[in-house]
Amino acid sequence: MRKNFFLATLLASSASISLSAFAQIPPSSEPPGLEQQDSSHDQPYHSLYPPPLPTTPQPLSVNPAHLPDISEIPADQLPTMAPQQGAHPQENDWPVYGHDDHQSRFSPLKQITPENVAQLKRTFIYHTGSLVPKGKANKWAPETTPIKVGSSLYLCSATNDMMRVDATNGQEKWHFHSGEKYESIPYTAACKGVTYFTSSLVPEGQPCHNRIMEATLDERLIQVDADTGALCPMFGHDGQVNLMQGIGWSVPGFVAMTTPPPVINGVAVVNHEVLDGQRRWAPSGVIRGYDAESGKFVWAWDVNNPDDHHQPAQDKFYSRGTPNSWAAMTGDNELGLVYVPTGNSAVDYYSALRTDAENKVSSSVVALDVKTGSPRWVFQTVHKDVWDYDIGSQATLFDAHAPDGSIIPALIMPTKRGQTFILDRRTGKPLPNFPVVEKAAPSPGFVPGDTRAPTQPWSVAVPRLGFPKLREADMWGMSPLDQLFCRIKFRRAAYTGEFTPPRLDKPWIEYPGYNGGSDWGSMAYDPQTGILLANWNNLPMYDALVTRRQADHLGLVSIDSPSYKPGGGGAEGNGAQADTPYGIIVAPFWNQFTKMMCNQPPYGMITAINLKTHSVLWQRPLGTARANGPWGLPTGMPFTIGTPNNGGPIITAGGVAFVAATTDNLLHAIDMKSGKELWHDVLPGGGQTTPMTYAVNGRQYVAVMAGGHHFMGTPISDSLVVYALPETTH
Repeated sequence: MRKNFFLATLLASSASISLSAFAQIPPSSEPPGLEQQDSSHDQPYHSLYPPPLPTTPQPLSVNPAHLPDISEIPADQLPTMAPQQGAHPQENDWPVYGHDDHQSRFSPLKQITPENVAQLKRTFIYHTGSLVPKGKANKWAPETTPIKVGSSLYLCSATNDMMRVDATNGQEKWHFHSGEKYESIPYTAACKGVTYFTSSLVPEGQPCHNRIMEATLDERLIQVDADTGALCPMFGHDGQVNLMQGIGWSVPGFVAMTTPPPVINGVAVVNHEVLDGQRRWAPSGVIRGYDAESGKFVWAWDVNNPDDHHQPAQDKFYSRGTPNSWAAMTGDNELGLVYVPTGNSAVDYYSALRTDAENKVSSSVVALDVKTGSPRWVFQTVHKDVWDYDIGSQATLFDAHAPDGSIIPALIMPTKRGQTFILDRRTGKPLPNFPVVEKAAPSPGFVPGDTRAPTQPWSVAVPRLGFPKLREADMWGMSPLDQLFCRIKFRRAAYTGEFTPPRLDKPWIEYPGYNGGSDWGSMAYDPQTGILLANWNNLPMYDALVTRRQADHLGLVSIDSPSYKPGGGGAEGNGAQADTPYGIIVAPFWNQFTKMMCNQPPYGMITAINLKTHSVLWQRPLGTARANGPWGLPTGMPFTIGTPNNGGPIITAGGVAFVAATTDNLLHAIDMKSGKELWHDVLPGGGQTTPMTYAVNGRQYVAVMAGGHHFMGTPISDSLVVYALPETTH
């Protein structure tokens, strides 16, 4: 009776919001891979929905453009890369997703200052034309940050259309239609940005000397001419490469790409998300490199086949279920490395079926050699992760100063735990003045055969983005009855602090939650002052494992099952975790009736950290109650309470930071010295993205995509909103 109450409570919680589904195939020490035989697919667990065999032909629907296979090119035959815009950006430009090759999210522009920022006015709104189709479930969350080169903005829509827009007035110069189908959208329709690439083979002034490249939700790599938007015929097959090659069995929406591919020494590196929690033997999380000039394949890093860097033969595929990387990657041309933030093996909340090779690289930053695809080093942020603490942030590069005055090429790696790791990017080892220590963690765990790691890594010299552990006495609500409800809920769950292990006999509280700390918005770093700026979340989760039979009874099936129903799950929440003994129920730790969290606010914060002194410069809640409230109803009150947020900040040399991200649908301007909010504007949709800034003819602009976010519950829009000071004031 008591277990049924827990299950009913969890289901009611998770049904109140748009969360995701998770998945299934057979347990074995060797996952189906290049050489795995069909006999490995005997089902030891009861399941109404057995998986297809590995030899099942790949449906044509996962290659919607019907692109032929691409050939290989040896790395030693790659042309020497021409200088790229991101290496030394023009002061007025923002040519890379994170502004520059270091992904600093810092602009040297200083026309906008704390003294005049309140005079910002909208100069234009550009509409991408990508909105939720009539009669279709809302999956929209564009998350786009434009880039700016010369006098043009380049951006992508939620469904991978690409556009060139006049940076001063929003006039559209060209619009490339990707032809992406709704069925190819995974959990979210998103395109975070595009890549600007300059060819060393095509002469200047010729078509496709400068190109715009994107990776799509339906697994294509596309290049168009930056001047005209026409496909580049010398790249791939008439401008496109099919990235489903070698992936094997899949269905539309199972794998997708949302981040701009970096180009390092001529190699365009692509990763992809694999829809969380569907099945243990989901499609591979393989990382691949392609010649940025021709689109030909260069190498693959396949975790369970580490010595084979080629494409699989026609009837083979990359090893299934390996950790995927869905975050934006960072390239390092000087060291010839790409820094890959990784997630978990397929199925987040059960680790017993993972291989040793997978356990070594999950929830890590992995430095891959861009000529070979081999790992140069690995730094792990969570050992044997069963909390969905995959790294969603992009690494930021900077030059650290050693005590002897020498320069150490360094890397900043934010995490969902609120731990920020500072590493030597040559070796992956923590910098001497930013040590990492292993602290005891709850172990061995409570799930048979699935032991937890006895220690976990902690970055002890960077202030943590987080609060103390939860206490029953601190449970929160709108009334004493709400507080009592949350206290009962707290007492009925297992909770021993961070890394509370999963259990079978009761729910457990996960804190920080999977959307805690820093996520895909990453951080901004000012190399002139050494200040790191981060907005982050404070949201616990309430989790429970359910038996395979219960998962079947609840209708938790993987996306490739004939019984899968769109909208029944996707990336964050309940899931089948097929091919394992257990499904998963995941919900916010909240009062599901009022939709208010059980921990007290703030739920969103912004923090400035001085890396030179290892101290917090300032910290405050981020986000107001104007569009938030109980039962999901907006209060209209402008009080700063700290709301959930997704998207990152930027810093300008003028001393002003900009961040949207919050569920109050505002763009915020913040004084970098004090943390005081100087100005804000109400956006036409949710601002779940990262802004950018640029200048044309001496006038500085700030741009933000106000596209909204289905999971965050903010209004959907196709509006890119651009601001500037009145022309008479600059």
